[in-house]
Amino acid sequence: MKTGIMVLTCLVGVAFGAFAQESKPFQASLTPDIAVHDKSERIEGLSLSIWGQNPQTSLALGFVNGTSGDSTGVSFGFIGNYAENYTGVQLGLANYASDTFTGVQLGAVNYTGKSLRGAQLGFANGTEKLSGIQFGAVNYAVSADAGIQIGFANIILENKVWFSNLPDELAPGMIFVNWRF
Repeated sequence: MKTGIMVLTCLVGVAFGAFAQESKPFQASLTPDIAVHDKSERIEGLSLSIWGQNPQTSLALGFVNGTSGDSTGVSFGFIGNYAENYTGVQLGLANYASDTFTGVQLGAVNYTGKSLRGAQLGFANGTEKLSGIQFGAVNYAVSADAGIQIGFANIILENKVWFSNLPDELAPGMIFVNWRF
């Protein structure tokens, strides 16, 4: 009986130990390779870095914040933020998501490679597919599901003909405002 309880206790301990190793609550890094935890470890909590790069669900504070895989949270990068798939808020001089971004990008330059669902607020904003709003001096989208651009130069390439599909779309390029619904 004692042996059975000890084996069960050990198995439970190993199981909880393995579960606890799936993510870390804190990361501090100088570079992705000089950090408290390896860059492949998921961070669920707080990341402080000069240059960090982890998959995460966290508050990331640093000069350059990078995330890999599917990540969520708030990234405040003094210089900037980059991600693959990100949901949340990116605040920095430059913000970049290579695949999808859902939330708000706030910086001088914001770019999402495939699909933006939310808002980009900055001097220059760009995305492949816009579902939301771009507010800046220059706004660019290849296509839009339901999007509006407000700024001095607004381009939605999918809008092929000027003013012919009102009110669903405005034009390929416009000053002050452009949209596609």
